[in-house]
Amino acid sequence: MPGWGCTLSSERSELLDEISVGLRRPQKELPSKLFYDERGSELFEEITDLPEYYLTRAEQGLLHEHIPGWVEKQRPHSLVELGAGSATKTRIVLDAMHANEVGEVYVPVDISADFLERTAAELRREHPDMTVIPLAADFTRSFTLPPSLPHPALLTFLGSTIGNLTSTAAVDLLRRARSEMHSEDRFLLGLDLRKDVRVLEAAYNDARGVTAEFNLNVLRVINRRFGANFDLSTFRHRAIYNARDFQMEMHLVSTRLQTVSIPHVGEVELREGETIRTEVSRKYDRLSVASLFTAAGLTVAKWQEDAEGLFALTLASRISKTGGMPSNQQRG
Repeated sequence: MPGWGCTLSSERSELLDEISVGLRRPQKELPSKLFYDERGSELFEEITDLPEYYLTRAEQGLLHEHIPGWVEKQRPHSLVELGAGSATKTRIVLDAMHANEVGEVYVPVDISADFLERTAAELRREHPDMTVIPLAADFTRSFTLPPSLPHPALLTFLGSTIGNLTSTAAVDLLRRARSEMHSEDRFLLGLDLRKDVRVLEAAYNDARGVTAEFNLNVLRVINRRFGANFDLSTFRHRAIYNARDFQMEMHLVSTRLQTVSIPHVGEVELREGETIRTEVSRKYDRLSVASLFTAAGLTVAKWQEDAEGLFALTLASRISKTGGMPSNQQRG
């Protein structure tokens, strides 16, 4: 990410507002987007390789099994990925596009500009015939795709990252994606499904403590970017399942009474045992996903779960203005 100047930029000011509002709620919380500086992105990539973290393996298995056929049928000329990270799973899609001789442009979108540039450089070497156009943006707020993007396009949002958003924010993101889509484009979404709580809690409390370090990184980022004085040694990681809202929650627990100072925000007091919620990860079923899509003007074209019912991929298309489905759409 670019360094911050002395004058408050609009982005900096908006982030500080989010931090200020969140830390003054009865349940203190911080925006999870602040995890993802370069170090946070690297830690998350490490998490995806942990034995307890089933999500990546399940999603990759589905991608390997189904993407070649989906790409052969749709023949997308461009790929847009929201929350690209290292683009590990994206390579499965890119390889399928290359095999079908349709891949022309790849647009990775991510909030971490440094990490994004590194990923883009690697992909240019791997796919010299493909144009890679990295877009550093907070896609939870707004994003505009290159006007010359060839169609049909495949937009992807993998890793069940949509689960980190509130229902309202998720619908807003899907509406923005729909506004960028042509009628022949498709939106590919990865979703973590509702399952045994023990499986969920193990995935967010790994034995090596990588997730705990990732959780603490949000405080490290606020200290560095905004001059706060969080003492990371006085917080510990906690991850629990909220059965009422079907979501995993990550918290940072204050181990003592303390006061933290954040310039332009002020002082924040934390009691011993009080928590700051840093992330939610909602879990879905087919009905809840269909409701999100309908609210955003999209409809499920394809739905595919892995054999254990851990994870799902769904391919969505635009609902036409008349409310009908595209003629080539399939249910199932």
